[in-house]
Amino acid sequence: MDGHNELDLIAESFDPGIIGRLREEEFDQSRSGSDHFDGASGDDQDPVDEDDRPRRKKKYHRHTPSQIQELESFFKECPHPDEKQRLDLSRRLGLETKQVKFWFQNRRTQMKTQLERHENIILRQENDKLRAENGVIKEAMSNPICHNCGGPAIPGQISFDEHQLRIENARLNDELSRICTLAQKFLGRPISNLAAPRSLPSSTAGLDLAMGINGMGCLNAGGSNQLSMGFELGDGVGSSSPVMPLMKPVMGMPNELQHVTDRHVYLELAGEAMDELVRMVQADTPLWMKSSDGGSETLNVELYRTFSCISTRQSGLVTDASRDSCMVIINSLALVETMMDANRWTDMFPTLVARASTIGMISSGPNGTRNGTIQMMHAELQMLSPLVPVRPLKFLRFSKQHAEGVWAVVDVSVDIQQDASSANCRRLPSGFIVQDMPNGYSKVTWIEHSEYNESGIHQLLQPLLRSGIGFGAQRWLATLQRECESLTFLMSSTNPNEVPRGLSMNSKKSMLRLAQRMMQSFCSGVCGSSVRQWDKLCIDNVSDNVRVMVRQSLEVGEPSGFVLSAATSVWMPVSRSRLFDFLRDWQLRGQWDILVSCRPLQAMAQIDKDHGGGNSVSLFSAKGLDANNNNNMLMFQETRTDASGSIVVYAPITSTSSDIMRDVVYEGGDSTYVELLPSGFAILPCVTSDHVKGEGNGSDDGGCLLTVGFQIVCDGGQPTSKLTMHSVKTIIDLISSTIQKIKSALQINDGP
Repeated sequence: MDGHNELDLIAESFDPGIIGRLREEEFDQSRSGSDHFDGASGDDQDPVDEDDRPRRKKKYHRHTPSQIQELESFFKECPHPDEKQRLDLSRRLGLETKQVKFWFQNRRTQMKTQLERHENIILRQENDKLRAENGVIKEAMSNPICHNCGGPAIPGQISFDEHQLRIENARLNDELSRICTLAQKFLGRPISNLAAPRSLPSSTAGLDLAMGINGMGCLNAGGSNQLSMGFELGDGVGSSSPVMPLMKPVMGMPNELQHVTDRHVYLELAGEAMDELVRMVQADTPLWMKSSDGGSETLNVELYRTFSCISTRQSGLVTDASRDSCMVIINSLALVETMMDANRWTDMFPTLVARASTIGMISSGPNGTRNGTIQMMHAELQMLSPLVPVRPLKFLRFSKQHAEGVWAVVDVSVDIQQDASSANCRRLPSGFIVQDMPNGYSKVTWIEHSEYNESGIHQLLQPLLRSGIGFGAQRWLATLQRECESLTFLMSSTNPNEVPRGLSMNSKKSMLRLAQRMMQSFCSGVCGSSVRQWDKLCIDNVSDNVRVMVRQSLEVGEPSGFVLSAATSVWMPVSRSRLFDFLRDWQLRGQWDILVSCRPLQAMAQIDKDHGGGNSVSLFSAKGLDANNNNNMLMFQETRTDASGSIVVYAPITSTSSDIMRDVVYEGGDSTYVELLPSGFAILPCVTSDHVKGEGNGSDDGGCLLTVGFQIVCDGGQPTSKLTMHSVKTIIDLISSTIQKIKSALQINDGP
């Protein structure tokens, strides 16, 4: 699947509010006050005479990483400290008061500059959209087309009276469609005795202008529109008979969206879903109940049935509903743009969204904005375990601006009001409300609500999904926080652990693109999504807990042949943090990885994406065992961790790609042709009926769930029909031996 890497998202339009556009010179300058002249720190404030400048060399003062971290943390809470707070900071950090004062001045100036640059980018993009739309309108006006015959339309071919009659006919047809839709909804069966709305017999270009249907209409306001965030919702969505907006015809819309009645059903469904999302954000107890750890909230399902006007619970489906909120370093518009673009949404949540696409546009916002945009989408949601099936979804996504700096995005399955007895999963009104904050952050309140069939899920994973951790609001927000903070760190912070020092921006971009492709390939191999065409193998004497799949590799960037994938999930009686630290430590890698056993490792490149180093991209070199150090092997690795889980993914670089990989690291070359076949681990919290969920930071006594996934090229690349048991046995034995080595290294004894 074609996608953008994390830094490309920033370069195109995704901007976390204060970090600006990707540029090499900005990366060197955005060090959060870590490299400043002494004049900016209060040590060199005297004016310098013009004649003295060539003879006097300005001094530099570089703050330590710990000082920068402390100052950044305080800046997030209070960008304008008073004199007492600056004095306290100067004492704690060993700096002069003037140095602290000027650091905050420089930081605020930097933020202001970046915000202005971001606003300029948005204005330029808006200007380009308006220019393009203007050109399309001019072209349409210069070459009008008759909707009946497809030939050129002749201006003035109908009289004024006929024109008025057609306007009235269009209005009556629209009213008839709305009545049919409402009657069908309340009667629960199709209305066949009413005439279907008929299209206008001639060009509707003039009618659109006369009726005012060229833009997106507003939905009626109804009920209480006061958000708990403290904003009044203008043009809110009411729950009682909202006025349906009239839509523009959209090119390339699928046949299922062409009928006027269907479009009205989708518009009404999206409006009701938005109304329910707002009310669920506002609601408190008893509708929402705090979890035992005091974190996310779970839904009172029985009370929800009387609360919602959309959902009718289907028998045999399990409800998963949760709510959570947090502060994220991203502005509201950037988050909405990311969610409304299928590729950017996938790149922002790579471990959650296997693939996504936009089926058609139901309605677009005025002047190309996202306010009022409704689109139909298809997506596959995944959990990094072969014991949990991928969740295919077909849903509407509706974005709306409720006030200045306050946006909402809601999803709802298109079949929400139909019989879902045979459905694998359906998405009830889910989404978020985001509010811009003055310090560059945004407050995001996320609601995740779905019903799913539990029959295909392994018993080991069922409690985890029932708890809301698997696909709940906590996981979406944790992933969003991690991605935004990683992008901010890459752009605006000094990386003391960077290897080699002074790595160019092009090199970082190329390595991050490669890491993104490696992560997508690993997730596909573990979850079996339709991103790649996997064939599941049913093999005797293989445990049901192990899933074996095969596919033919024809893509650029992968070894050619047939790829065999195997994955399983096991419970480990050890904390998530301990297991993650062990697996990501390249100095301990020889204790479990047979590829580098007894071979000395050396770090060639490392890009940290946070201060702790838990999120990073690395390249290691494993030296050969002979005297001349021949047969050196390169190992590429990415690690990710947040409150919802941790991932370690790695891939050996083939000998044919070693030179390309070195060019990527040192010259910023193209990483497209680096051949990768990744393997790795996913570490998830463990929730069972016998263990109480902890705080989700890996310190719970219930242990954790370890998913192990390997991919290998089959012997000789023979067709699937001729796969030997040797290849299958090799990859299954590799998984088993790796798990046993990890247990031995961590001194874990197998239970009875």
